[in-house]
Amino acid sequence: MSKIYINREKIDEMVKKLADKIIADYNGEPITLIGVLNGAYRFFADLSSYFPPNTRIDFVKVSSYEGTESVGEIKECSGLKRPIKGENVIVVEDIVDTGKSMNFLLDYLNKQEPKSLKLCSFLDKPSRRDKQIDIKLDYVVFEIPDYFVIGYGLDYNEQYRTLKDVEIFNFSEDAKVLEPKIRI
Repeated sequence: MSKIYINREKIDEMVKKLADKIIADYNGEPITLIGVLNGAYRFFADLSSYFPPNTRIDFVKVSSYEGTESVGEIKECSGLKRPIKGENVIVVEDIVDTGKSMNFLLDYLNKQEPKSLKLCSFLDKPSRRDKQIDIKLDYVVFEIPDYFVIGYGLDYNEQYRTLKDVEIFNFSEDAKVLEPKIRI
């Protein structure tokens, strides 16, 4: 059983607010958005729809999950279609959990010498991060407790990505639900 945690109306409102903030921060400079597949596809599509036409788009795939747990190592990584040297790059992720995948990806992208490299995540789950992982999230929509969430691109074994809302997976009716914290 699952429970709606963040409804689509709130998602739409906050994604628009975040896009406006990022565009203002870059003050007209060109931006390259790199979406992390598969989970970030919905957030990436919604966010990028507010960006100007000169925004460059690319994708990478990094995976470290099996079921509901991070396996602690990169299971898959496929790269960019073109160089990013000298560009303002923003990595767009669905959720930062342990931070291991993002650390790996940011190190990989930094070696390509972008002008700037920032991390944007729809969800942040800092309670899951290892104390040894020091990762900076430059843009975050919501911070959540240690819930396993599905929907809006987030999955459980490649299912539930198509749900329009974010839902808590395996929700217990007697559980106390803590509200997500808006981080924009």
